[in-house]
This record gives sequence, C-alpha cells and structure tokens, in this order.
Amino acid sequence: MRTLYVITHPEATHHVEGVVGGWHDSRLTPAGVRAAVSLARALRAQIPHGTEVELYSSDLRRTQRTADEVADLFGVRPILDHRLREKSYGEAEGKPQEWLDRRFVPPPAVGERMDHDEGVEGAETKATWAKRIYAAMDEILQSPCEHQIIVTHGGSLTCVVASWIKMPIESAGYASFRAPSGSITTLREDDFFHNRQVVSLGDTRHLDCAQAG
Repeated sequence: MRTLYVITHPEATHHVEGVVGGWHDSRLTPAGVRAAVSLARALRAQIPHGTEVELYSSDLRRTQRTADEVADLFGVRPILDHRLREKSYGEAEGKPQEWLDRRFVPPPAVGERMDHDEGVEGAETKATWAKRIYAAMDEILQSPCEHQIIVTHGGSLTCVVASWIKMPIESAGYASFRAPSGSITTLREDDFFHNRQVVSLGDTRHLDCAQAG
C-alpha cells in the first residue's frame, strides 16, 4: 500500500508582508519554523519506524526549510525538484498583492481556462504549471517506496492531487483543492483495487502544538 503525505509549507515572509509569492524566494517566519517542527513530528508519529521513506521538495527556501525539519527526524535527504514550485506569477512576484490584484484577469466561466492569459507578463498559464507538476509526480510514483513525503505550496497542491487521481490535464481547468499553509494532505493507493484515495485534505491539527509553543 502506497501512502503520500503532501505538505504545504507553513507561514512564510511573503504571507506577512502581503507580497506575491510564486517563485519569489521567501523564507519561513519564526512561526513557520515552529509549524514545520510540528509537521515533522506529526509525520513521525504516523509513519512506522523502520520503514523506508522518501522525501521530495520544491527547491524554494520556504519549502526546503520545511523539508529539512522532516529530514532530520527521518534521517533522509530531501530530493529537491524545481517542478514542485508554486505557480510562477512572472513580473508580479515579490510585489504587493494589491499590485497583482489590479492587473489580474480571471479565467472565463466558460471557455479556455488552462491556457488563459492572466494579464501578467511572465506568469505561467495553468497548463504550464500543471504539466510540470504532473511530470514530477509521474517520476515520484515510479518509485516502489510505500511512504513518500512531498513538500510543496498551497496552490500547487491542486495539481498534485489532480495528478494523483489521474485527472487529465485538459480537465483540470476547474479543479481547486484548497489547503491551509502548514497542512498535511494524505493520499493512499490500496494493493487490491489500486484505487487512489484522498484520505484527508489540508489537515492542520498538528499546528495546535506549534501555536501552544
């Protein structure tokens, strides 16, 4: 039985500064670091000791820092993959969120959504974004390891889950799986039917410990 634990990185500096994240290489805040410690401990409590674990992470600093806490507890080295990054917002990255909000062109309710131009120079389309995450997921799932941890971003979680349930990319234009920062989403494939379950989405119960600390 294969289980994937998909982490959305905790609070980062772009959250508190009110600037656009994307590929802007923000760091975890002190609260984010405490949450990353709680995340790692929650995973350690769920995954049996002595079992093989693989750890994959976006290569941005906020996800690497989160992955480092997990790596320390499990005694593994994270495999960094730029394809697990958040969506690129092009020239908007690092600018105030309101700057992006004034220029952003939302996708139409009906019509082309995957290749939709959002009106921001250099920003990825949803199609480009999804294709790179689907490709990363295809490689991750080639491994026979039964316990895999993926550290990514809140927006990219949608593409990870859509790939997991084998949603065709061309059908993902309306997909949205929302999860808070610092959450754990658990995905599982059984050995009999080989069904792919979304066991939990955006679990944050472990963050109570971080806030208490």
